[in-house]
Amino acid sequence: MIIFVDMDEVIADAYVAHLDIYNQEFKARIKIEDCFGKEFWQMVPEGHQQSIKDHTRRDGFFGSLKVIPDSQEVLEELSKKHEVYIASAAMEFPQSLREKSDWLDTHFPFIPWQNRILCGNKHILKGDVLIDDRSKNLGPFDGRSIMFTSPHNAHVTDFERADTWKDIAEKLL
Repeated sequence: MIIFVDMDEVIADAYVAHLDIYNQEFKARIKIEDCFGKEFWQMVPEGHQQSIKDHTRRDGFFGSLKVIPDSQEVLEELSKKHEVYIASAAMEFPQSLREKSDWLDTHFPFIPWQNRILCGNKHILKGDVLIDDRSKNLGPFDGRSIMFTSPHNAHVTDFERADTWKDIAEKLL
């Protein structure tokens, strides 16, 4: 089986990073529970929204993301039985390419560089499974689409869902 796995919000916790940076810089107290069904930039006053969007352009943002719990263990097991590829729309933030590659080297060394697709458009992916947090990527995929739960997609019901990596293990191992 060929399995594609997104990075941000699936194995790397960018949403919480945005929340933490914003709360620290603006002395705010937004909680993750307050964000269900919304992009993080929608949670802040209009005058602060660009600041949120600029987080991803900061040096070090992608390199410092926390690993989503259980993703390392489950992906390592999946990679022993299947072809696992990391597929990230990294070209949206070109400076992220090095950081994402280095982050994968550190946290997912069992996924070789040959199995990393840092692209602009995921519609080119052809395989059996795509695990992603975005409808725009899952919708056009020809295989099995699994939506990984993130605060922004909490109310989306169009796809098979996995709330945790333990859910992924139950579905695919």
